[in-house]
Amino acid sequence: MTEQKRASPREGYDRHSSLDVPADALHDLASRTVALTTEYLNQISELPVFPDTAGGMLTRLLGTELPVDPEPLEQLIEDCRRIMYGSRQNGHPRFFAYVASPANPAGIFADLLASALNSSVTSWRSGPAATEIERLVVRWLGSLIGYGDDEHGLLTSGGSMANLLAILVALRSRAKGNVAHDGLWRSNTPMVIYASDQIHMSIPKAADVLGIGRKQVRAIQTDERFRIKVPELQRAIEQDLQSGLAPFCVVASAGTVNTGAVDSLQAVADVAEEFGLWFHVDGAYGALGALDETKRSLFRGIERADSVSLDPHKWLYTPVDCGCILFHDEQIVRAAFSANEADYIKVLEGSQEESFAFWDYGIELSRRFRALKVWFAVKYYGARRLAEAISDDNALAQYLAEQIRVSEDLELLAPVELSICCFRYVPRSIREQRISASGAQQSEINKSLDELNTRVMLSVQRGGKAYLSNATVRGQFALRICIVNFRTTRADIDETLNIIRAAAQAVEDS
Repeated sequence: MTEQKRASPREGYDRHSSLDVPADALHDLASRTVALTTEYLNQISELPVFPDTAGGMLTRLLGTELPVDPEPLEQLIEDCRRIMYGSRQNGHPRFFAYVASPANPAGIFADLLASALNSSVTSWRSGPAATEIERLVVRWLGSLIGYGDDEHGLLTSGGSMANLLAILVALRSRAKGNVAHDGLWRSNTPMVIYASDQIHMSIPKAADVLGIGRKQVRAIQTDERFRIKVPELQRAIEQDLQSGLAPFCVVASAGTVNTGAVDSLQAVADVAEEFGLWFHVDGAYGALGALDETKRSLFRGIERADSVSLDPHKWLYTPVDCGCILFHDEQIVRAAFSANEADYIKVLEGSQEESFAFWDYGIELSRRFRALKVWFAVKYYGARRLAEAISDDNALAQYLAEQIRVSEDLELLAPVELSICCFRYVPRSIREQRISASGAQQSEINKSLDELNTRVMLSVQRGGKAYLSNATVRGQFALRICIVNFRTTRADIDETLNIIRAAAQAVEDS
């Protein structure tokens, strides 16, 4: 009797429309994409920082017709190469605009693993491993910035979402009534948020989204170091109380995006405590700067905040998207988001760990496995090496400031506190004019400097050798360099200054 062929477990279940590919094709797809990624990372420092392309050129080159049938993998990889090489190169060592760091290689490949797993991290039940790793990473982040070793929170799309969650929790914890369900603050006494005039736009936007209103965000004046004036803060709160308003939250900055200023967190915490306000620290850019031991004292008092936002995808060099919101009091946050869930998402597990759900602490339901790239990078590099990279960024900003101080054609416009440096180009002829200029003449000189530096910045950006942005500092147009880049060296700083001077000379000669 001949032995019958054993049936495959999948026999009879194949479908023509399956998107699975054979093992050899899968290996080819993986090896080609990894090879392209490796090629790109090895060449990124040699690419133009900004591509020499006009808007729409890339899509015209690649075509816009919807593909009905498969394209050859070779052509698809070549198209991806064009996309990568035709992009703005955030990872270039002379990319200094905004607060956009390069993605560290360990995080890049960890993101691939997370995408392969494709967990939707709504709760422990939907992603057990992802949930446990995220809760661990949140505790690590709290420890790294000196907030605490056993804190609560979750990862978000970025700092804007983290700040929105913080303001929402602050509002619901300080308003009277069950605002989670009734929205009672809309009919109650107008509620007020306090922040410095340097605060990130996400704070007034959060107030707008939540129905509080942008006008209910008090912009408090800042001192010569662009830190919130604490006596002015106290006076504003007292005046609003006397006017029958309801102060409920004060926001301090742990690194503003304009100049990198860090508010006096201890002093602001004292004011928040005195008036019973929620104390939130917006550290989206700067909180991770606390890993630099030479800067640690700037962040004294951060542990007193009710909530802190920070962005690993900024200064921990994690691939986008990866923000974080930290809280001390888990119960207050849960109360803010308590609601009657639909039956299909109700968690029925008995243990506390297994009944954990992220929707009890935030807005999103569908959430990607953001934590793996942070966890992987911290394990791969170690916290000490990551801290050294941040310290080097700060040191390079100080080096840049020193080069500007001793120059005859550049002028600092703000103190350098972390890794942001704001300055402008000032030709010798204008320096001489300012010596004897009247008030009205000084105003005209500043206007002409604003125009000159705007043209210089645009020339540098279009040149493709370096990329910087701008800021308004005390009403003056500033060239702004933000260093959150583990590839940047002193040679890159020197080269960038040469590029700026060459652009300025060309603008003056034109």
